[in-house]
Amino acid sequence: MTFSFKTNLIDILDREIYAAQVTVEEGKIRSIERISETVQGFTLPGFIDAHVHIESSMLVPSEFARLATVHGTVATISDPHEIANVMGMEGVNYMIENGKKVPFHFFFGAPSCVPATKFETAGAEINAADIDALLSRPEIVYLAEMMNYPGVIYGDKEVHEKIKIAQKHNKPIDGHAPGLQGEQMRNYFYAGTEDRWPVISTDHECFTFDEADGKLDQGVNIMIREGSAAKNFNELIPLLNYYPSKIMFCCDDKHPDSLIHEHINGHVKRALKAGYDLFDVLQAASMNVINHYQLPVGVLQQGQSADFIQIDTLDDFNILKTYIKGILVAENGKPLIASIPAATINNFSCKKRSQADFALDINGNTIRVIEALNGQLITKELHENILPEGNNFQSDVEKDILKIVVVNRYNDAPVSVAYIKNFGLKKGAIASCVAHDCHNIVAVSTNDEDLCKAVNTIIENKGGLSLNSGSESMSIALPIAGIMTDKDGYTIAEEYTNIDKKAKELGSKLDAPFMTLSFMALLVIPQLKLSDKGLFNGSTFEFTSVAINNERAMSS
Repeated sequence: MTFSFKTNLIDILDREIYAAQVTVEEGKIRSIERISETVQGFTLPGFIDAHVHIESSMLVPSEFARLATVHGTVATISDPHEIANVMGMEGVNYMIENGKKVPFHFFFGAPSCVPATKFETAGAEINAADIDALLSRPEIVYLAEMMNYPGVIYGDKEVHEKIKIAQKHNKPIDGHAPGLQGEQMRNYFYAGTEDRWPVISTDHECFTFDEADGKLDQGVNIMIREGSAAKNFNELIPLLNYYPSKIMFCCDDKHPDSLIHEHINGHVKRALKAGYDLFDVLQAASMNVINHYQLPVGVLQQGQSADFIQIDTLDDFNILKTYIKGILVAENGKPLIASIPAATINNFSCKKRSQADFALDINGNTIRVIEALNGQLITKELHENILPEGNNFQSDVEKDILKIVVVNRYNDAPVSVAYIKNFGLKKGAIASCVAHDCHNIVAVSTNDEDLCKAVNTIIENKGGLSLNSGSESMSIALPIAGIMTDKDGYTIAEEYTNIDKKAKELGSKLDAPFMTLSFMALLVIPQLKLSDKGLFNGSTFEFTSVAINNERAMSS
Protein backbone atom coordinates (compact mmCIF):
# COMPACT_ATOMS: atom_id res chain seq x y z
CA MET A 1 0.00 0.00 0.00
CA THR A 2 1.24 3.48 -0.92
CA PHE A 3 -0.07 6.75 0.50
CA SER A 4 1.11 10.36 0.90
CA PHE A 5 0.25 13.19 3.26
CA LYS A 6 1.30 16.76 3.99
CA THR A 7 2.36 17.71 7.49
CA ASN A 8 4.66 19.71 9.70
CA LEU A 9 7.41 17.16 10.21
CA ILE A 10 9.33 17.08 13.49
CA ASP A 11 12.84 15.95 12.59
CA ILE A 12 14.55 14.79 15.78
CA LEU A 13 17.89 14.03 14.10
CA ASP A 14 18.35 17.52 12.64
CA ARG A 15 16.32 19.21 15.40
CA GLU A 16 14.01 21.16 13.13
CA ILE A 17 10.36 21.37 12.12
CA TYR A 18 9.34 21.96 8.52
CA ALA A 19 6.40 21.47 6.16
CA ALA A 20 6.78 18.29 4.15
CA GLN A 21 5.06 15.77 1.96
CA VAL A 22 5.67 12.25 3.23
CA THR A 23 5.16 9.16 1.07
CA VAL A 24 4.82 5.70 2.60
CA GLU A 25 5.21 2.56 0.51
CA GLU A 26 5.07 -1.07 1.66
CA GLY A 27 5.49 -0.16 5.31
CA LYS A 28 8.50 2.14 4.86
CA ILE A 29 9.14 5.84 4.33
CA ARG A 30 9.74 6.12 0.58
CA SER A 31 10.34 9.87 0.49
CA ILE A 32 10.20 13.11 2.47
CA GLU A 33 10.01 16.30 0.41
CA ARG A 34 10.08 19.83 1.82
CA ILE A 35 7.18 21.97 0.66
CA SER A 36 6.47 25.69 0.91
CA GLU A 37 2.79 25.33 1.79
CA THR A 38 1.16 26.10 5.11
CA VAL A 39 -0.20 22.84 6.54
CA GLN A 40 -1.98 21.74 9.69
CA GLY A 41 -0.89 19.17 12.25
CA PHE A 42 2.47 17.63 13.14
CA THR A 43 4.07 14.26 12.47
CA LEU A 44 6.81 12.80 14.65
CA PRO A 45 8.38 9.43 15.53
CA GLY A 46 6.28 7.09 17.67
CA PHE A 47 7.03 6.62 21.36
CA ILE A 48 8.88 3.70 22.95
CA ASP A 49 8.58 2.48 26.54
CA ALA A 50 12.22 1.80 27.46
CA HIS A 51 11.38 -0.70 30.20
CA VAL A 52 8.03 -2.33 30.92
CA HIS A 53 6.58 -5.56 32.23
CA ILE A 54 3.60 -6.14 29.94
CA GLU A 55 2.19 -8.60 32.47
CA SER A 56 1.55 -5.79 34.99
CA SER A 57 -1.16 -4.46 32.70
CA MET A 58 -2.91 -7.82 33.32
CA LEU A 59 -3.19 -8.05 29.53
CA VAL A 60 -1.50 -10.31 27.02
CA PRO A 61 0.86 -8.45 24.64
CA SER A 62 -1.63 -8.32 21.76
CA GLU A 63 -4.20 -6.61 23.98
CA PHE A 64 -1.61 -4.32 25.58
CA ALA A 65 -0.75 -3.09 22.09
CA ARG A 66 -4.36 -2.07 21.45
CA LEU A 67 -4.37 0.27 24.45
CA ALA A 68 -0.81 1.57 24.07
CA THR A 69 -1.06 2.57 20.40
CA VAL A 70 -3.89 4.97 21.20
CA HIS A 71 -1.29 7.00 23.14
CA GLY A 72 1.28 6.99 20.35
CA THR A 73 3.35 4.04 21.56
CA VAL A 74 4.81 2.00 18.71
CA ALA A 75 7.28 -0.19 20.59
CA THR A 76 8.27 -1.51 24.01
CA ILE A 77 11.41 -2.90 25.57
CA SER A 78 9.63 -5.67 27.46
CA ASP A 79 11.02 -7.79 30.27
CA PRO A 80 8.92 -11.02 30.49
CA HIS A 81 10.30 -11.56 33.97
CA GLU A 82 6.88 -11.89 35.60
CA ILE A 83 5.54 -14.76 33.52
CA ALA A 84 8.99 -16.37 33.50
CA ASN A 85 8.86 -16.63 37.31
CA VAL A 86 5.61 -18.54 36.94
CA MET A 87 6.10 -20.53 33.73
CA GLY A 88 9.81 -20.36 32.88
CA MET A 89 10.82 -20.63 29.21
CA GLU A 90 7.28 -21.57 28.23
CA GLY A 91 6.11 -18.21 29.55
CA VAL A 92 8.74 -16.25 27.62
CA ASN A 93 7.80 -18.06 24.41
CA TYR A 94 4.13 -17.34 25.10
CA MET A 95 4.78 -13.59 25.23
CA ILE A 96 6.87 -13.60 22.05
CA GLU A 97 4.38 -15.59 20.01
CA ASN A 98 1.35 -13.63 21.19
CA GLY A 99 3.10 -10.34 20.43
CA LYS A 100 3.75 -11.41 16.85
CA LYS A 101 0.02 -11.55 16.14
CA VAL A 102 -0.45 -7.77 16.00
CA PRO A 103 1.27 -4.84 14.21
CA PHE A 104 3.44 -3.61 17.06
CA HIS A 105 7.17 -3.64 17.86
CA PHE A 106 7.66 -5.89 20.90
CA PHE A 107 11.34 -6.27 21.84
CA PHE A 108 11.78 -8.80 24.62
CA GLY A 109 14.63 -9.41 27.03
CA ALA A 110 16.06 -12.60 28.51
CA PRO A 111 15.00 -12.56 32.18
CA SER A 112 18.25 -12.58 34.15
CA CYS A 113 16.92 -13.41 37.62
CA VAL A 114 14.36 -16.20 37.69
CA PRO A 115 13.89 -16.56 40.55
CA ALA A 116 15.07 -13.13 41.64
CA THR A 117 16.47 -14.47 44.91
CA LYS A 118 16.85 -17.74 46.79
CA PHE A 119 14.70 -16.36 49.59
CA GLU A 120 11.34 -16.98 47.91
CA THR A 121 9.48 -19.68 45.99
CA ALA A 122 9.00 -19.24 42.25
CA GLY A 123 7.33 -21.54 39.76
CA ALA A 124 10.35 -21.92 37.50
CA GLU A 125 14.04 -21.27 37.01
CA ILE A 126 15.94 -19.83 34.04
CA ASN A 127 19.60 -20.82 34.15
CA ALA A 128 22.65 -19.68 32.20
CA ALA A 129 22.06 -22.23 29.43
CA ASP A 130 18.51 -20.90 29.00
CA ILE A 131 19.86 -17.35 28.83
CA ASP A 132 22.27 -18.42 26.09
CA ALA A 133 19.42 -19.98 24.12
CA LEU A 134 17.22 -16.91 24.50
CA LEU A 135 19.90 -14.39 23.53
CA SER A 136 20.55 -16.43 20.38
CA ARG A 137 17.05 -15.46 19.19
CA PRO A 138 16.48 -12.23 17.21
CA GLU A 139 13.35 -11.43 19.26
CA ILE A 140 15.48 -11.20 22.41
CA VAL A 141 17.45 -7.95 22.20
CA TYR A 142 18.97 -7.62 25.68
CA LEU A 143 19.64 -9.26 29.04
CA ALA A 144 16.83 -7.97 31.23
CA GLU A 145 17.32 -6.17 34.52
CA MET A 146 20.01 -7.76 36.65
CA MET A 147 18.20 -7.55 39.98
CA ASN A 148 20.67 -9.66 41.92
CA TYR A 149 23.01 -6.74 42.58
CA PRO A 150 24.70 -8.48 45.54
CA GLY A 151 25.49 -11.36 43.17
CA VAL A 152 27.13 -8.96 40.74
CA ILE A 153 29.10 -7.10 43.42
CA TYR A 154 30.30 -10.18 45.26
CA GLY A 155 31.07 -12.35 42.24
CA ASP A 156 28.28 -14.93 42.16
CA LYS A 157 29.34 -17.48 39.53
CA GLU A 158 25.93 -17.96 37.89
CA VAL A 159 25.25 -14.21 37.77
CA HIS A 160 28.57 -13.43 36.11
CA GLU A 161 28.15 -16.29 33.67
CA LYS A 162 24.87 -14.73 32.48
CA ILE A 163 26.60 -11.38 32.07
CA LYS A 164 29.37 -12.95 29.99
CA ILE A 165 26.80 -14.70 27.80
CA ALA A 166 25.14 -11.36 27.04
CA GLN A 167 28.53 -9.89 26.15
CA LYS A 168 29.22 -12.88 23.88
CA HIS A 169 25.99 -12.13 22.01
CA ASN A 170 26.84 -8.41 21.95
CA LYS A 171 23.53 -7.50 23.57
CA PRO A 172 23.08 -4.80 26.22
CA ILE A 173 22.46 -5.58 29.89
CA ASP A 174 19.81 -3.70 31.86
CA GLY A 175 20.45 -2.70 35.45
CA HIS A 176 18.48 -2.67 38.67
CA ALA A 177 20.36 -0.99 41.50
CA PRO A 178 18.03 0.94 43.84
CA GLY A 179 19.96 3.20 46.16
CA LEU A 180 23.43 1.97 45.20
CA GLN A 181 26.07 4.70 45.31
CA GLY A 182 29.82 5.06 45.64
CA GLU A 183 32.15 2.08 45.25
CA GLN A 184 29.34 -0.49 45.40
CA MET A 185 27.57 1.30 42.58
CA ARG A 186 30.67 1.29 40.42
CA ASN A 187 31.39 -2.37 41.20
CA TYR A 188 27.86 -3.24 40.16
CA PHE A 189 27.70 -1.41 36.83
CA TYR A 190 31.25 -2.33 35.82
CA ALA A 191 30.72 -5.90 37.12
CA GLY A 192 34.15 -5.89 38.77
CA THR A 193 35.99 -5.09 35.52
CA GLU A 194 38.26 -2.22 34.54
CA ASP A 195 36.34 -1.66 31.30
CA ARG A 196 36.08 1.85 29.93
CA TRP A 197 32.27 1.72 29.73
CA PRO A 198 29.72 0.16 32.12
CA VAL A 199 29.04 -3.52 31.53
CA ILE A 200 25.52 -3.04 32.91
CA SER A 201 24.38 0.02 31.04
CA THR A 202 20.98 1.21 32.32
CA ASP A 203 19.06 1.77 35.52
CA HIS A 204 15.35 2.50 36.03
CA GLU A 205 15.34 2.28 39.84
CA CYS A 206 16.70 5.72 40.81
CA PHE A 207 14.47 7.65 43.18
CA THR A 208 16.62 10.74 43.88
CA PHE A 209 18.36 13.24 41.62
CA ASP A 210 21.75 12.72 43.28
CA GLU A 211 21.59 8.94 42.92
CA ALA A 212 20.78 9.18 39.20
CA ASP A 213 23.35 11.94 38.66
CA GLY A 214 26.07 9.76 40.18
CA LYS A 215 25.18 6.86 37.90
CA LEU A 216 25.08 9.08 34.83
CA ASP A 217 28.53 10.34 35.75
CA GLN A 218 29.71 6.73 35.51
CA GLY A 219 28.30 6.39 31.99
CA VAL A 220 25.02 4.66 32.91
CA ASN A 221 21.85 5.49 30.96
CA ILE A 222 19.02 6.52 33.25
CA MET A 223 15.37 5.69 32.63
CA ILE A 224 12.90 8.12 34.15
CA ARG A 225 10.11 5.94 35.47
CA GLU A 226 6.52 7.02 35.96
CA GLY A 227 4.28 3.99 36.36
CA SER A 228 1.21 3.03 38.35
CA ALA A 229 3.16 2.47 41.58
CA ALA A 230 6.64 3.97 41.24
CA LYS A 231 6.62 7.64 40.29
CA ASN A 232 10.05 9.22 39.89
CA PHE A 233 9.38 11.78 37.14
CA ASN A 234 9.42 14.91 39.28
CA GLU A 235 12.70 14.04 40.98
CA LEU A 236 14.57 12.97 37.85
CA ILE A 237 13.30 15.07 34.93
CA PRO A 238 15.79 17.94 35.62
CA LEU A 239 18.52 15.50 34.47
CA LEU A 240 17.24 15.93 30.92
CA ASN A 241 18.85 19.36 30.76
CA TYR A 242 22.28 17.92 31.55
CA TYR A 243 22.27 14.49 29.87
CA PRO A 244 19.79 14.68 26.94
CA SER A 245 21.39 11.74 25.10
CA LYS A 246 21.46 9.47 28.19
CA ILE A 247 17.85 9.73 29.36
CA MET A 248 14.97 7.43 28.39
CA PHE A 249 11.33 7.31 29.49
CA CYS A 250 9.73 4.18 30.91
CA CYS A 251 6.74 3.01 32.93
CA ASP A 252 8.07 -0.29 34.32
CA ASP A 253 4.61 -1.33 35.52
CA LYS A 254 1.32 -0.01 34.19
CA HIS A 255 -2.02 -1.19 35.52
CA PRO A 256 -4.96 -1.22 33.06
CA ASP A 257 -6.88 1.67 34.61
CA SER A 258 -3.83 3.88 34.12
CA LEU A 259 -2.97 2.55 30.66
CA ILE A 260 -6.31 3.57 29.18
CA HIS A 261 -5.52 7.19 30.07
CA GLU A 262 -1.85 7.56 29.12
CA HIS A 263 1.44 5.87 28.42
CA ILE A 264 4.78 7.47 27.41
CA ASN A 265 2.79 10.40 26.02
CA GLY A 266 2.19 11.30 29.67
CA HIS A 267 5.94 11.76 30.22
CA VAL A 268 6.16 13.84 27.06
CA LYS A 269 3.26 16.15 27.91
CA ARG A 270 4.50 16.75 31.45
CA ALA A 271 8.05 17.48 30.33
CA LEU A 272 6.90 19.93 27.65
CA LYS A 273 4.52 21.66 30.05
CA ALA A 274 7.42 22.07 32.47
CA GLY A 275 9.40 23.87 29.76
CA TYR A 276 11.92 21.25 28.68
CA ASP A 277 13.26 21.38 25.13
CA LEU A 278 10.98 19.67 22.60
CA PHE A 279 13.76 17.77 20.85
CA ASP A 280 15.37 16.63 24.11
CA VAL A 281 12.00 15.33 25.29
CA LEU A 282 11.23 13.48 22.05
CA GLN A 283 14.76 12.09 22.00
CA ALA A 284 14.14 10.52 25.43
CA ALA A 285 10.81 9.13 24.21
CA SER A 286 12.20 7.43 21.11
CA MET A 287 15.65 8.07 19.64
CA ASN A 288 17.72 7.29 22.74
CA VAL A 289 15.96 3.95 23.15
CA ILE A 290 16.47 3.05 19.50
CA ASN A 291 20.15 3.92 19.64
CA HIS A 292 20.83 2.05 22.87
CA TYR A 293 19.12 -1.20 21.88
CA GLN A 294 19.81 -0.90 18.14
CA LEU A 295 16.15 -1.24 17.24
CA PRO A 296 14.67 -1.44 13.73
CA VAL A 297 12.10 1.24 14.61
CA GLY A 298 11.76 4.21 12.29
CA VAL A 299 12.31 7.88 13.19
CA LEU A 300 10.89 9.44 10.03
CA GLN A 301 13.88 8.99 7.76
CA GLN A 302 13.81 7.77 4.18
CA GLY A 303 14.00 3.99 3.88
CA GLN A 304 13.08 3.35 7.53
CA SER A 305 10.03 1.58 8.95
CA ALA A 306 6.98 3.86 8.85
CA ASP A 307 6.45 4.14 12.62
CA PHE A 308 5.06 7.57 13.41
CA ILE A 309 2.30 9.53 15.06
CA GLN A 310 0.30 12.58 14.12
CA ILE A 311 -0.74 15.23 16.65
CA ASP A 312 -2.85 18.38 16.52
CA THR A 313 -0.64 21.06 18.09
CA LEU A 314 2.59 21.26 20.07
CA ASP A 315 0.69 22.85 22.95
CA ASP A 316 -2.11 20.29 23.32
CA PHE A 317 -0.16 17.32 21.93
CA ASN A 318 -3.31 15.28 21.32
CA ILE A 319 -2.50 12.13 19.36
CA LEU A 320 -4.70 11.82 16.30
CA LYS A 321 -3.22 8.81 14.50
CA THR A 322 -0.62 6.14 15.13
CA TYR A 323 1.08 4.21 12.33
CA ILE A 324 3.25 1.11 12.72
CA LYS A 325 4.99 -0.32 9.66
CA GLY A 326 2.74 1.92 7.57
CA ILE A 327 -0.44 0.50 9.12
CA LEU A 328 -2.90 2.84 10.81
CA VAL A 329 -3.31 1.16 14.22
CA ALA A 330 -5.11 3.85 16.22
CA GLU A 331 -7.14 6.95 15.37
CA ASN A 332 -8.79 9.63 17.50
CA GLY A 333 -8.45 7.70 20.73
CA LYS A 334 -9.68 4.39 19.35
CA PRO A 335 -7.57 1.28 18.65
CA LEU A 336 -7.86 -0.20 15.16
CA ILE A 337 -6.12 -3.46 16.15
CA ALA A 338 -8.64 -6.25 16.69
CA SER A 339 -8.71 -8.26 19.92
CA ILE A 340 -7.57 -11.84 19.38
CA PRO A 341 -8.12 -15.00 21.44
CA ALA A 342 -5.17 -16.17 23.54
CA ALA A 343 -4.36 -19.59 24.95
CA THR A 344 -4.45 -20.16 28.70
CA ILE A 345 -1.34 -21.44 30.48
CA ASN A 346 -0.92 -21.57 34.25
CA ASN A 347 1.04 -22.98 37.17
CA PHE A 348 -1.09 -22.92 40.30
CA SER A 349 -1.24 -25.69 42.89
CA CYS A 350 -2.29 -25.00 46.46
CA LYS A 351 -5.31 -25.87 48.58
CA LYS A 352 -7.79 -23.47 50.13
CA ARG A 353 -6.86 -22.08 53.53
CA SER A 354 -8.51 -21.88 56.95
CA GLN A 355 -8.40 -18.93 59.33
CA ALA A 356 -6.01 -20.79 61.59
CA ASP A 357 -3.39 -20.71 58.83
CA PHE A 358 -3.07 -16.94 59.25
CA ALA A 359 -2.35 -16.91 62.99
CA LEU A 360 1.04 -15.66 64.18
CA ASP A 361 2.27 -16.46 67.65
CA ILE A 362 3.96 -13.31 68.98
CA ASN A 363 5.91 -13.51 72.24
CA GLY A 364 6.25 -9.90 73.25
CA ASN A 365 4.76 -6.54 72.36
CA THR A 366 7.24 -4.91 69.96
CA ILE A 367 7.19 -5.83 66.28
CA ARG A 368 8.80 -4.85 63.00
CA VAL A 369 6.34 -3.23 60.62
CA ILE A 370 6.72 -2.65 56.89
CA GLU A 371 6.04 1.00 56.08
CA ALA A 372 4.59 1.22 52.58
CA LEU A 373 5.27 4.52 50.79
CA ASN A 374 2.77 5.99 48.37
CA GLY A 375 4.19 6.19 44.84
CA GLN A 376 7.36 4.28 45.74
CA LEU A 377 8.56 0.67 45.58
CA ILE A 378 10.94 1.12 48.49
CA THR A 379 9.65 0.65 52.04
CA LYS A 380 10.91 1.52 55.50
CA GLU A 381 11.20 -0.46 58.72
CA LEU A 382 9.16 0.70 61.71
CA HIS A 383 9.12 -0.63 65.29
CA GLU A 384 5.66 -0.57 66.86
CA ASN A 385 4.24 -1.55 70.23
CA ILE A 386 1.20 -3.83 70.17
CA LEU A 387 -1.10 -5.64 72.57
CA PRO A 388 -1.21 -9.29 71.43
CA GLU A 389 -4.64 -10.90 71.43
CA GLY A 390 -3.85 -14.25 72.98
CA ASN A 391 -0.50 -14.11 71.17
CA ASN A 392 -2.39 -13.92 67.84
CA PHE A 393 -2.34 -10.22 67.08
CA GLN A 394 -4.48 -9.57 64.01
CA SER A 395 -4.44 -5.82 63.33
CA ASP A 396 -4.69 -2.44 65.03
CA VAL A 397 -6.95 -0.49 62.71
CA GLU A 398 -6.68 2.72 64.74
CA LYS A 399 -2.88 2.71 64.46
CA ASP A 400 -3.06 1.40 60.87
CA ILE A 401 -0.97 -1.66 61.72
CA LEU A 402 -2.49 -4.35 59.51
CA LYS A 403 -1.66 -7.98 58.94
CA ILE A 404 0.07 -8.83 55.65
CA VAL A 405 0.51 -12.41 54.44
CA VAL A 406 2.15 -14.22 51.54
CA VAL A 407 0.76 -17.62 50.53
CA ASN A 408 2.81 -19.99 48.38
CA ARG A 409 0.77 -20.67 45.23
CA TYR A 410 2.95 -23.47 43.89
CA ASN A 411 2.59 -25.95 46.75
CA ASP A 412 1.04 -26.26 50.19
CA ALA A 413 3.36 -24.58 52.68
CA PRO A 414 2.98 -22.55 55.89
CA VAL A 415 1.68 -19.02 55.40
CA SER A 416 4.16 -16.18 55.91
CA VAL A 417 2.76 -13.47 58.21
CA ALA A 418 3.95 -9.96 59.12
CA TYR A 419 2.57 -6.44 59.61
CA ILE A 420 2.34 -3.33 57.46
CA LYS A 421 1.46 0.35 57.81
CA ASN A 422 -0.07 2.96 55.45
CA PHE A 423 -2.58 0.75 53.65
CA GLY A 424 -5.21 2.47 55.78
CA LEU A 425 -7.97 -0.12 55.53
CA LYS A 426 -10.66 0.38 58.16
CA LYS A 427 -12.30 -2.95 57.40
CA GLY A 428 -12.01 -5.91 55.05
CA ALA A 429 -9.12 -7.38 53.09
CA ILE A 430 -7.51 -7.09 49.67
CA ALA A 431 -5.46 -9.82 48.00
CA SER A 432 -3.56 -10.32 44.75
CA CYS A 433 -1.66 -12.96 42.84
CA VAL A 434 0.03 -10.16 40.90
CA ALA A 435 2.89 -10.09 43.40
CA HIS A 436 6.36 -9.34 42.08
CA ASP A 437 8.41 -11.28 41.39
CA CYS A 438 7.28 -14.83 42.12
CA HIS A 439 3.55 -14.07 42.03
CA ASN A 440 2.56 -15.89 45.14
CA ILE A 441 -0.60 -14.62 46.85
CA VAL A 442 -0.13 -11.43 48.90
CA ALA A 443 -2.89 -9.93 51.04
CA VAL A 444 -3.47 -7.16 53.61
CA SER A 445 -6.36 -7.29 56.05
CA THR A 446 -7.95 -5.87 59.17
CA ASN A 447 -9.12 -9.32 60.34
CA ASP A 448 -8.44 -12.98 59.67
CA GLU A 449 -11.98 -13.87 58.53
CA ASP A 450 -11.96 -11.46 55.59
CA LEU A 451 -8.33 -12.32 54.94
CA CYS A 452 -9.11 -16.01 54.57
CA LYS A 453 -12.02 -15.34 52.21
CA ALA A 454 -9.98 -13.00 49.99
CA VAL A 455 -7.11 -15.46 49.71
CA ASN A 456 -9.42 -18.40 48.97
CA THR A 457 -11.13 -16.46 46.18
CA ILE A 458 -7.78 -16.18 44.41
CA ILE A 459 -7.09 -19.86 44.97
CA GLU A 460 -10.48 -20.72 43.46
CA ASN A 461 -9.76 -18.50 40.43
CA LYS A 462 -6.15 -19.76 40.17
CA GLY A 463 -4.93 -16.19 40.12
CA GLY A 464 -6.15 -12.61 39.98
CA LEU A 465 -7.25 -9.95 42.48
CA SER A 466 -9.86 -10.03 45.20
CA LEU A 467 -11.49 -7.94 47.92
CA ASN A 468 -13.64 -9.05 50.84
CA SER A 469 -15.47 -7.16 53.56
CA GLY A 470 -18.07 -9.13 55.49
CA SER A 471 -20.66 -10.36 53.00
CA GLU A 472 -19.33 -8.14 50.23
CA SER A 473 -16.74 -9.51 47.80
CA MET A 474 -15.21 -8.55 44.44
CA SER A 475 -12.65 -10.26 42.24
CA ILE A 476 -10.91 -10.17 38.88
CA ALA A 477 -9.93 -13.58 37.51
CA LEU A 478 -6.59 -13.71 35.70
CA PRO A 479 -6.34 -17.26 34.33
CA ILE A 480 -3.21 -16.80 32.20
CA ALA A 481 -0.30 -17.63 34.53
CA GLY A 482 -2.50 -16.25 37.31
CA ILE A 483 -1.50 -12.71 36.31
CA MET A 484 -3.09 -11.96 32.90
CA THR A 485 -6.28 -12.31 30.89
CA ASP A 486 -7.14 -12.16 27.19
CA LYS A 487 -10.28 -10.14 27.90
CA ASP A 488 -10.77 -6.79 26.21
CA GLY A 489 -8.40 -4.27 27.79
CA TYR A 490 -11.07 -1.64 28.32
CA THR A 491 -13.27 -4.17 30.13
CA ILE A 492 -10.45 -5.15 32.47
CA ALA A 493 -9.62 -1.49 33.04
CA GLU A 494 -13.21 -0.88 34.15
CA GLU A 495 -13.19 -3.93 36.44
CA TYR A 496 -9.89 -2.83 37.93
CA THR A 497 -11.16 0.73 38.44
CA ASN A 498 -14.15 -0.63 40.35
CA ILE A 499 -12.16 -2.88 42.69
CA ASP A 500 -9.57 -0.13 43.23
CA LYS A 501 -12.38 2.28 44.11
CA LYS A 502 -13.83 -0.20 46.57
CA ALA A 503 -10.44 -0.66 48.28
CA LYS A 504 -10.33 3.09 48.79
CA GLU A 505 -13.89 3.04 50.17
CA LEU A 506 -12.63 0.53 52.74
CA GLY A 507 -10.21 3.25 53.88
CA SER A 508 -7.04 3.00 51.80
CA LYS A 509 -5.47 6.38 51.04
CA LEU A 510 -2.91 4.94 48.61
CA ASP A 511 -3.13 6.13 45.02
CA ALA A 512 -2.98 2.52 43.80
CA PRO A 513 -3.53 0.08 46.70
CA PHE A 514 -3.43 -3.10 44.58
CA MET A 515 -0.32 -1.97 42.71
CA THR A 516 1.40 -1.06 45.96
CA LEU A 517 0.39 -4.44 47.39
CA SER A 518 1.96 -6.20 44.40
CA PHE A 519 5.41 -4.87 45.38
CA MET A 520 5.33 -5.77 49.06
CA ALA A 521 6.84 -9.18 48.25
CA LEU A 522 9.56 -7.75 45.98
CA LEU A 523 12.65 -8.60 47.99
CA VAL A 524 15.19 -6.88 45.73
CA ILE A 525 13.78 -3.44 46.59
CA PRO A 526 14.77 -2.31 50.12
CA GLN A 527 14.05 -2.02 52.93
CA LEU A 528 11.59 -4.46 54.51
CA LYS A 529 9.49 -6.92 52.45
CA LEU A 530 7.69 -10.24 52.95
CA SER A 531 8.23 -13.43 50.96
CA ASP A 532 6.46 -16.76 51.28
CA LYS A 533 9.43 -17.81 53.45
CA GLY A 534 9.44 -14.90 55.88
CA LEU A 535 10.13 -11.24 56.64
CA PHE A 536 13.12 -10.02 54.66
CA ASN A 537 15.56 -7.14 55.06
CA GLY A 538 16.44 -5.98 51.54
CA SER A 539 19.32 -3.83 52.79
CA THR A 540 21.22 -6.70 54.42
CA PHE A 541 19.74 -9.36 52.10
CA GLU A 542 18.71 -11.69 54.91
CA PHE A 543 15.63 -12.76 56.83
CA THR A 544 14.65 -10.99 60.02
CA SER A 545 12.07 -11.60 62.75
CA VAL A 546 8.67 -9.98 63.17
CA ALA A 547 8.91 -9.86 66.97
CA ILE A 548 11.86 -7.76 68.09
CA ASN A 549 11.68 -9.13 71.65
CA ASN A 550 12.27 -12.68 70.39
CA GLU A 551 15.29 -11.56 68.39
CA ARG A 552 16.83 -9.80 71.35
CA ALA A 553 16.23 -12.79 73.58
CA MET A 554 17.92 -15.10 71.09
CA SER A 555 20.94 -12.79 70.68
CA SER A 556 21.43 -12.55 74.43
